Amino acid sequence: MSEPPPIPSRTSGEIAVADLLDRVLHKGLVLWGEATISVAGIDLVYLGLKILLTSTDTVNRMREAASAPPDGRNHHAG
Repeated sequence: MSEPPPIPSRTSGEIAVADLLDRVLHKGLVLWGEATISVAGIDLVYLGLKILLTSTDTVNRMREAASAPPDGRNHHAG
């Protein structure tokens, strides 16, 4: 009898990438950076980068939480 194939651990590449992607889509990820290209002390090119990576469900939850009053009551309810 041959032995069954080993069960992949939680640290294997595919599982780790899937877990990371799930977390990013659930929590959100913001990348923010700047770069300037200059020659002889003169700035020639400026590049600013702001990226938000998340799911639409997460954005909607964040938007609802931001628009809720501080006391937690829903101001849209009648």
